[in-house]
Amino acid sequence: MSEDDTAVTADERTSEGDHARRAGRRPVTSRPEIEHIALELFTESGFDTTTVDDIAHAAGIGRRTFFRYYASKNEVPWGAFDEQLVRMRSTFAGLAPDLPVMAGVREAVLDFNDVTPEEQPWHRRRLRLILQTPTLQAYSTLRYASWRQVVAEYVAGRLGEPSTALVPQTVGHASLGVALAAYEHWLTAEGTELRDLLDDVFRALEGGLVVSGGDG
Repeated sequence: MSEDDTAVTADERTSEGDHARRAGRRPVTSRPEIEHIALELFTESGFDTTTVDDIAHAAGIGRRTFFRYYASKNEVPWGAFDEQLVRMRSTFAGLAPDLPVMAGVREAVLDFNDVTPEEQPWHRRRLRLILQTPTLQAYSTLRYASWRQVVAEYVAGRLGEPSTALVPQTVGHASLGVALAAYEHWLTAEGTELRDLLDDVFRALEGGLVVSGGDG
């Protein structure tokens, strides 16, 4: 993206102010506000048919300002994902060195998914879009790989292996799999708490996913 795509001139700032007044609302001033507006549009009109211009118009901002926050529309449902990965690394770094490895993974994943009550409805919309929108799948694959790598790096450090080794990579993939299972269940099971679901499924992973059943 060139500087012309991201720089905001005085003329554009004036144009954005006029745009906001025409839209009958003040221009939004934060990334979360833009995301909430976009999530509403995605829910009402569909992700594929909602354009960047639609989001910018509803937010009372210019197109260039949108691209200051996001490289593309595909980034919007993921929110501050990169910042959350930094926090996840920090969580891993702060864990006790004698904590069992999988217990450490569970703690970090729970912290990563710690969402305030007022943000939970928005988080549900984010996850539904990410998990159920086919056109987001290729982009989501890149995000999943970044998340798995953070987990693999922690496991590798604890085991004294490179993060590319089989076991750290396997733990990363397994952790992502059970987290996605919890997300999908949360989207369909009314009255459930995401944190409780994640805690349950990661404890099951710690125990080898051994489930007691009947004689048959």
